[in-house]
Amino acid sequence: MPDDRRPWTDQPSADAPADGVLVFNGRIHLLDGSPRTVDAVAMRGGRVAATGTTAAAEAALGPAARRIDLQGAVAIPGLVDCHPHLLHLATRAAGYVDLGDVRSHDDVVQRFRERAAVTPKGQWLIGTPIGEPYYFIARWYTDLDERVMPDRHVLDRASTEHPIFISAWAPRTPNVVAFNTAGLRAVHITDFIPERVCDVWIDKDEAGGVTGVLRGSVNNYYCYDPFWTQILRRLPPVYPPDLLGPTREAIRRYNATGVTTVYEAHNMTPEHIEAYRALRADGSLTMRVKAGLEVEQYAFAPWQPKSMAEFEQSLARALALCDDGTDDLLRVTDATLSDGGPCWSGHLHMREDYRDPYGRPTRGTRFISLPKKARFAHFCCTHGIRASWVNAGYGDHDDCLRVLEADRDTLGLPARSMMLQHGYVVSPEQAARYRALGFDFTTSMSFSWAKGDVYGERIGTQVWKDLVPLARLDRLGFTLGLGSDWGPKNAPFEHMELAQTHRFAGSGRRNDGPDQAVSRRRAIEMWTRDAGRALQWNGVGTLAVGAYADLVALDRDPFDCPLPDLAQTRARMTLLGARIVHTDGTLA
Repeated sequence: MPDDRRPWTDQPSADAPADGVLVFNGRIHLLDGSPRTVDAVAMRGGRVAATGTTAAAEAALGPAARRIDLQGAVAIPGLVDCHPHLLHLATRAAGYVDLGDVRSHDDVVQRFRERAAVTPKGQWLIGTPIGEPYYFIARWYTDLDERVMPDRHVLDRASTEHPIFISAWAPRTPNVVAFNTAGLRAVHITDFIPERVCDVWIDKDEAGGVTGVLRGSVNNYYCYDPFWTQILRRLPPVYPPDLLGPTREAIRRYNATGVTTVYEAHNMTPEHIEAYRALRADGSLTMRVKAGLEVEQYAFAPWQPKSMAEFEQSLARALALCDDGTDDLLRVTDATLSDGGPCWSGHLHMREDYRDPYGRPTRGTRFISLPKKARFAHFCCTHGIRASWVNAGYGDHDDCLRVLEADRDTLGLPARSMMLQHGYVVSPEQAARYRALGFDFTTSMSFSWAKGDVYGERIGTQVWKDLVPLARLDRLGFTLGLGSDWGPKNAPFEHMELAQTHRFAGSGRRNDGPDQAVSRRRAIEMWTRDAGRALQWNGVGTLAVGAYADLVALDRDPFDCPLPDLAQTRARMTLLGARIVHTDGTLA
């Protein structure tokens, strides 16, 4: 891996300011492989030209350089989110009625009533779930004043001329949704339907009439219940026609948290990649994006495994979408093969039986066949595409390792580095084998924070020793990057706190054993310097000379503040290639 302290290029970054920029009068953590801090950073051509004292940095710039006075603030390199689903989560919510913060049925009615007033009669009004996505541990519909889900009678108060649907998002299962009367009619649910069909329970009143509330396997993705799949096909598409507007807004929000680089390589379609290219073309991409096509997707029902011929076509499409990996803002150099089903819905592929959401024994699901995995590995190695694997459970890892170790010489491993995403649970033996194959690793504290209690209940507490084992992976020498996935979105610094505490959101239990907890510095490096290395993007995540001039000024020092305060860290200003992409107005 290249040394972050060397100047990688003397060429200016794309769209960089013509004149230099001096960031000074602060405490700047360089994250260059040493613990040192400096007072100032000189930026020229969108890259770091010099670091050190203000005088030394000034000497590297001309008299026309713009000056940004940190006023004593702390700054670090721009943050790198290795698994944000930025485009996906933003576009799925686009056009939905936001019910995240409602407190009562009256609030729900008012939100839908306002949308009904500007929506043609007969068109669907769809609401987000009630509470805090995506796990609904902190707040759910049970926290409403009424403590119950709004039924069709409540929703009819908002409109009887629009079908209304309160949706349920993955991964929580069992889940709950609600329709108004027009919505029930649109999806063909009548009083005659039994109270349970497959794994969907249909609430009925004392007279046997449907209430509009459905429970069980009713999520919008990672849900394959046959009955619910039929209902989903009568609802509007998950993604809206406009992908660009919601993604622009999501990028702005990420910039406001200090994020300047993301890795978008899970559940990515050709349309998603082209959307990022359109944002790059129109000049509205204010972060760096590394992307790759997922060659076979199974998140959305109805799902039918691809034939081998179809799989070959998808591989060819992945190759056609790749670029030369030299653009400063958008690089499409990877392809992804995902076999990691969520535990919450009972699809996590494990070696031993565990309980699905309804208490039945399962070993999860193998979504991708072994021949496809072997073909994926060979195709990527042959064509110089970086292979990115999304594996979650012991069974996924066994399959992947079996395929790669059987043909490691032909594949050229470990010289050809591959990526492992997710890795919810990974044993010491499996981790060592991945390391021997030259893998880099990205994961998320969301998997421990939101799913730790579920793992204990459905799989058994013995799995906790292998749950997001950051310290173990670090000792083995993995290059580790962290991301947010479905977890807390408004504060990457909360993820840094979780990397130290491994706190479960529900019970508050700390799974901070010797194989899990890492130091404060290592947690921050996994969101900056090491994340850039895991993505194999030189210049990302560090302020070493020659690196990208991506910097975030903060309202406290994340290295020194009390651990309980770390999650509250906020970005005062964010720079991408020396350009200001976010400011709260407190700095010049």
